[in-house]
Amino acid sequence: MKSFLVIIFLFFTYNFSYAATDLIFFLEAAHKNNPKLNAERKNFKATKENINISRSEFLPSVSVSGDIDSSQSTNKTDQSGSSIADSNLDTETKKISVDQKIFQGFQGYNSLKKSELETKKANFELREVEQSVIFDAASVYLDFIYKTKSKEFNLANVDLLERQVESDSARAQRGEITLTDLAQSESSLAGARADYIISETELLTTIANFERIITTSVPKEIEENFNLNINLPNNLDEALDLSEKNNPKLIIAKLEYEISKRKLNIEKGELSPSASINYSKSETTDLSSTVDKTDKESVKATITWPIIKGGKNYSSIKKQKLKKEQQNLILKDTRNEVNTNTANAWSLYQSSESVLKATQSQVKAAEIANEGITLEYDSGNNRTTLEVVQSRSLLLNARIAHAKAERDFVISKFRLLGEIGSLSLENIKKS
Repeated sequence: MKSFLVIIFLFFTYNFSYAATDLIFFLEAAHKNNPKLNAERKNFKATKENINISRSEFLPSVSVSGDIDSSQSTNKTDQSGSSIADSNLDTETKKISVDQKIFQGFQGYNSLKKSELETKKANFELREVEQSVIFDAASVYLDFIYKTKSKEFNLANVDLLERQVESDSARAQRGEITLTDLAQSESSLAGARADYIISETELLTTIANFERIITTSVPKEIEENFNLNINLPNNLDEALDLSEKNNPKLIIAKLEYEISKRKLNIEKGELSPSASINYSKSETTDLSSTVDKTDKESVKATITWPIIKGGKNYSSIKKQKLKKEQQNLILKDTRNEVNTNTANAWSLYQSSESVLKATQSQVKAAEIANEGITLEYDSGNNRTTLEVVQSRSLLLNARIAHAKAERDFVISKFRLLGEIGSLSLENIKKS
């Protein structure tokens, strides 16, 4: 039994350790807890209620009212001036009324369709924010890896240069190198320390952004996973076709244009006749010396046709026509913007892959060169301190450039996914 519990404990410990350092773990945390995304979820739920509000226009409205009136008449006289007895009158009225709109010039229908379009728009606005949060979370996760590596590379460079300064100081005392060579080593060490401080500061900034976007603390260890098999388009034409169909920003612009059409129809409905029917039933009781009770039922049909409201109706229609033209122009501009952004994302994806391969070769070449120059320098060959410093500087820059290229390549995939409207947690989990 004990061994079984130990196995279970190790199993969950292993899985938790793995999950807590995996990209998916942090994307899920951001997807669940990011305040901006949660606020947009609330907005979507609130917008959905507009459909029920619009539907209520087609349903009858029922109202119940009641009142009590008490009056007393004194000092009453007839036409001849003779006094008439005082009187009291207490009246109690109960009434129920049912109103049903029959026709509103299609205002109710267009209002319902507008609400449905607004709900669709809110859904795509939620998707747009969701994509933005996932992209930001992935970016800051990858940036944390890059900045951590940069700090480690710079720290290793400082350690190496400190040993070189110690070695060069001893060699200078023996007369094997000049004081100028020693000064070059010391200068390089000072520069390396400054670069390390910069890298440390950049890492702290990244950590703050990490905790703000993902809403969780950075892990002590993190898993480097740059081999995401994300399903991406095969060429630019395919990417442009997908963005035309799925890009949330473009779909929102299309829906805004359709909403403007409905708003125009609603304003036109203001000039159309409307009809309604009312049924009411009331019961009146007069509590006086003589009790009198009255029951009354009535059905009333009303037709209204507004002719002019000081020109307000026509100005409102003209305003909505201009709004419709505005949304059409915005739609055209958004389509051009999305096409441009998609093309740029595709180009960035292609170029970042080439840069990644180039930096891999750069690191290998810099490592070979640095190793050879350092061995020759240590063996008393003709290599100078400046050449050693330069080779180490090239190696450091190559390693940092490669770490940055790894980050940029994965980010370019996420950026392209966002432009084609496919950046979701589900699609990333499938990779």
